[in-house]
Amino acid sequence: MPIRLLPETLVNRIAAGEVVERPAAAVKELVENAIDAGATRIDVVARDGGKSLIAVTDDGCGMTADELVLAVERHATSKLPGDDLLDIRSLGFRGEALPSIGAVSCLTITSRARGADSAWSLTVDAGAKGQPQPAALAQGTRIEVRDLFAAVPARLKFLKASRTEYDHIADCLERLAMAHPGVAFTLSDGGRGGLRLSAAQGELLDARLTRLGALMGRDFQENAVPVTAEREGVTLAGWIGLPTLHRPTAKHQHLFVNGRPVRDKLMVGAVRAAYADFLPRDRHPMLALFLDIDPQEVDVNVHPAKAEVRFRDQGLVRGLIVGSLKHALAEAGHRASTTVGLATLGALRPESTGEADGGFTPSPLPYGRSGGGSGSSPGSGWGGSYTPAAVPRGLAERSAAFQAPAQTGLPPLQGRLSGFGNGFAPSARPPEYRTPDPSAQKPEPPPDSHPLGAARAQVHTTYIVAQTREGIVIVDQHAAHERLVYERMKAALLEGGVKRQALLIPELIELDEPSANRLLARSAELAELGLVIEGFGHGCVMVREVPALLGQSDVKNLIRDLAEELSELGDALSLKERLEEVCATMACHGSVRAGRALSVDEMNALLRQMEATPHSGQCNHGRPTYVELKLADIERLFGRR
Repeated sequence: MPIRLLPETLVNRIAAGEVVERPAAAVKELVENAIDAGATRIDVVARDGGKSLIAVTDDGCGMTADELVLAVERHATSKLPGDDLLDIRSLGFRGEALPSIGAVSCLTITSRARGADSAWSLTVDAGAKGQPQPAALAQGTRIEVRDLFAAVPARLKFLKASRTEYDHIADCLERLAMAHPGVAFTLSDGGRGGLRLSAAQGELLDARLTRLGALMGRDFQENAVPVTAEREGVTLAGWIGLPTLHRPTAKHQHLFVNGRPVRDKLMVGAVRAAYADFLPRDRHPMLALFLDIDPQEVDVNVHPAKAEVRFRDQGLVRGLIVGSLKHALAEAGHRASTTVGLATLGALRPESTGEADGGFTPSPLPYGRSGGGSGSSPGSGWGGSYTPAAVPRGLAERSAAFQAPAQTGLPPLQGRLSGFGNGFAPSARPPEYRTPDPSAQKPEPPPDSHPLGAARAQVHTTYIVAQTREGIVIVDQHAAHERLVYERMKAALLEGGVKRQALLIPELIELDEPSANRLLARSAELAELGLVIEGFGHGCVMVREVPALLGQSDVKNLIRDLAEELSELGDALSLKERLEEVCATMACHGSVRAGRALSVDEMNALLRQMEATPHSGQCNHGRPTYVELKLADIERLFGRR
């Protein structure tokens, strides 16, 4: 066949195949145009998942009749002031979106330029361009896309269900809304209301958190840590969730470059490296990061849909992200997410049985639930407000007065607990009350004034119960001490090496020959971590020295676990490159084990170390080390509020 030029209509349809993959892609292009036009409010309507109608209305600068004609021509744009394709200071510049959409649908553009006395309208039906006509519009631009992909039925067959396509549109709009908190957005399907976001006020960082809270949930807003960093002209800002607030997928990781939502492998890898010490491998943090960089240093022309970017200095960007995120997490200290405490309170509340009695289970406490049954409102039941029918007026106050101990003649706490027997008494009791000495010049602050409070008991020889001014804290002693040992090992390595302690009697551990050989091949690297081993025949390893930080550790199980770790790591990386896995394994075996009884002084010492150690809110495996229950929530649980 001879070489020939393709018709313009077919060329536009080919371009539409690259730019407009689905209705959400069309919405993305149109909303980005509205943002570039300076809009402060953008309304989107998507019927049948955007297949029958997409309508985007904005209050931007608008267009004249002549600009309308140019807007539907290929490679016509107002966003590229010069001819430098690397100097991109807007969200879109290709000039293919409108003609591509018009080639596969019936496109109608109605616009009124700012300051003009009238509006104009132009229609492009399956690539056939009309002429501008006078129209009525108050301000800005309204674009309607009807019967998307009607001109290419093959593409229409590959679309998903209307609900699925609508969800893709909502996800796309939410990402753009995160990057532009000063713009109000609405999304509906033409009937019931959908997404409604008002313009956030205040400083940009705070406005972003308000917008992120509206989209990612209140839990994220309450448990987010700010990130602000700058290096060599590259600025990183945003909010990242605490390590204890994680999800099974990376859906809640939002990355932006110069206000453009992207899915960049470099940035995703940097986030994973920053959280490597705090999360299990199958969990992902919640965050939103905004990177501002000179347009000359980033190429946004990598992907037709502008979903990927390429940085000129990738090492600079990766180092900035990893360093700033680690610094922000260190600033959070021992803080853990409030969702842990809320989940604990939820587990304490009685659940509905859903039986014939309307789904109401009589409460074992003297307070019933208000309402009940499947028709009750979200605020009813446990966790909602108590109605007069559920708790009579003044009952909580009277019960509090009745249960309050008398001021005189109070028997000692020890005597009151003696009748329960040793099996129910706490493992440790609080110290006896001492009358304050008036001659003391600098009285010590009360123990419960510390962030993690004062230790009151140890239950099941595993959990420390501490009292704070605002409630109680329950600490997993093994998980908490594991994090403390891990952080001390990392600090010792940075200072020049881990101190070693020689064993009085060397420990002999029998392994299979491949595992023993793997350990002995890494003996020099293990010695830097404080673990000195030697070969002792076939499949046998002798341990002569262990890290002093581990104290009385289970050496046999430690060596066996390290052998398994090395089999997974392989020979490609050194132990220093995979330090977090090896140190975490060693710290786990050197920590206070569950089942060990602790004195009050030991428990308080552990709490004070947690307060002074970064990242102590979660162990090396990403689990929380403590749960905080507010007194107000506990009182509400028992009907006192």
